[in-house]
Amino acid sequence: MKGVSGSKSLFFVCLLLALVGVTTVYGQGTRVGFYSKTCPKAETIVKSAVESHLKSDITLAASILRMHFHDCFVQGCDGSILIDGAGTEKTARPNLALRGYDVIEDAKTQLEAACPSVVSCADILALAARDSVVFSGGSSWKVPTGRKDGLVSKVSEVILPGPFDSVEVQKQRFLDKGLNTQDLVTLVGAHTIGTTTCGLISNRVYNFTGNGTPDPSIDSTFLPTLRSICPQNGDASKRLALDDSSQTKFDTSFFINLGRGRGILQSDQVLWADASTKSYVQRFSGMRGVPGLKFNQEFGKAMVKMSNIGVKTGAADSEIRKKCSQFNPK
Repeated sequence: MKGVSGSKSLFFVCLLLALVGVTTVYGQGTRVGFYSKTCPKAETIVKSAVESHLKSDITLAASILRMHFHDCFVQGCDGSILIDGAGTEKTARPNLALRGYDVIEDAKTQLEAACPSVVSCADILALAARDSVVFSGGSSWKVPTGRKDGLVSKVSEVILPGPFDSVEVQKQRFLDKGLNTQDLVTLVGAHTIGTTTCGLISNRVYNFTGNGTPDPSIDSTFLPTLRSICPQNGDASKRLALDDSSQTKFDTSFFINLGRGRGILQSDQVLWADASTKSYVQRFSGMRGVPGLKFNQEFGKAMVKMSNIGVKTGAADSEIRKKCSQFNPK
């Protein structure tokens, strides 16, 4: 009876918290509904700005999602990737192809008109990443907000997972940020939308072992397709889809492609070769005889976890920028 009484008490406590509107508090002090009183239309404004731009160019969705990832993996999710100028994160080689900065600035301009100096650029980017996934056909998730914008943006700080990384290197890079193996495979699943360059797959397609042969993990029937898109000694900047099945649709075909030897990047395809990551690829791709795992649901969870890396909330190391591409004047 004592156990039953305790359970009832816990139930009524949870019910009371729900009734008074208490929201979940995440790591670093962020929470869902952070702007509910100070800027109640914040998420609506961001969503509207994102949708307006993506209706004209759906390919921006992948870039905005990638931008959030690149921001969080360097000094935490503090909007430092948005800063203009020589020697900033934006000028790092992995960030040169990113687009969509104008989407974030557009949302910021509207938010400054509605709620001056309230909503951070870091939060706008986190919300825009979620909205980009939803616009691409993925499921939504609740984004905890309350981040502030960082005061530092240096190209020398940009160290990101790379397209040639082994599984062990990838796992370590993610572990360094508090993300586990499942988070790694889940977040790499963002490659279901977006593109890469021919230059990053040239060796896989033509000279993987150094003696003029392709990567043996590439499906032999898919190799001619890759070579037609990326001719040998052709334009290294030419882009191709990371998911040739559905480039702009947020779905599980990326994982299915890995099982068929049709991963585009070397760092993606090796997830199928390692037992620790292959199991998650199989579960996301819905293979028969393997316990399923819902990609959309797990992606939202992993994004929340990632979006709380190194969040800044103090006065000494952060601010709320007036303009996302510039630090506030001193």
